[in-house]
Amino acid sequence: MDVAARERDFVRVTGPDAADYLQRMVSNDVEALGADEACPALLLTAKARLIAPLVVLRRADDDFLLLTEPGLGEVVRSHLTRMRLRARCEIEPETHESALVFGASTGFATDWPGAREAVDADLTATLSGEDLELRRIERGVPRWEHELDDRILPAEAGLDRTHISFSKGCYPGQEPVARLHFRGHPNRGLRVLELDEVPEPDAPLLHDGREVGRVTSAMRRPDGSVVALAYVRTEVPDDAPLALAARTS
Repeated sequence: MDVAARERDFVRVTGPDAADYLQRMVSNDVEALGADEACPALLLTAKARLIAPLVVLRRADDDFLLLTEPGLGEVVRSHLTRMRLRARCEIEPETHESALVFGASTGFATDWPGAREAVDADLTATLSGEDLELRRIERGVPRWEHELDDRILPAEAGLDRTHISFSKGCYPGQEPVARLHFRGHPNRGLRVLELDEVPEPDAPLLHDGREVGRVTSAMRRPDGSVVALAYVRTEVPDDAPLALAARTS
C-alpha cells in the first residue's frame, strides 16, 4: 500500500435539503450515494466552464463533505451559498487531513484512477510530493491550475468519463455538456507524452511545423526521461511525432 498526503479544502453541506440541493448543483448523481460513499463531480457555470472539481462524500442522509483543490474552498462555499435561495441547508468550511491510498481498499472513491481517498485516517505517507506529482502525470490525472481552469471544458480533460452523470436531472452547465457529448466532440484532448526535455509551462507543441497543443505539466523521471501532460488537438493522431517549439529567448 502506498500513501501520499493530499492538500485539500473542505466544505460541508448539511440540512434537510442538502441532498436535493447538491443534486441540482453538481454534475454527478450524489443522491445515489449511500453513507460513506463518494463520487467525483464538477461545479460548473451555465456555459459548462469549470468553477471547481469536487469529490462529494456522503457522511449521512443529510450530511455531505465536499473535497476540492487548495484555494477553492471559499469559491465553492460562496457560490453554493449565493445560489442556495430557499434550500434548507448549511454550507460551511471544515478542516481535515486527506490522503491518497494506492493498492488498498482504505477510504472512498475519488478522482484518481486506481486510488482511494481517506480523511483523518492517521496514515503514514510513503510517497513524497514529487513521487505523487510524477504518478499524477504518468496516469494523466488533471490538476487545478495546471490542466484545469475556467478555460477548460470537462470533455477536453476527459472529466466527462469520470465526473458527470448523463442520466441525472438538471444542473448548471448540463445542456452544453450533453450537447458536446451526444452531438459533437472536443477540439482538443489531454494526452500523456514523452519529451526530450522539461519545457516551460504552456510550451507550444508542433506537428509538421504547425502548433497543435500546449504542455501543461512535465517532470523528469529518475531514469532521466521526461513525461508530460499536454492538450493536443483531436485531429492529430495519437502516434504522431510532436516537437516543442523553439524557445524565443
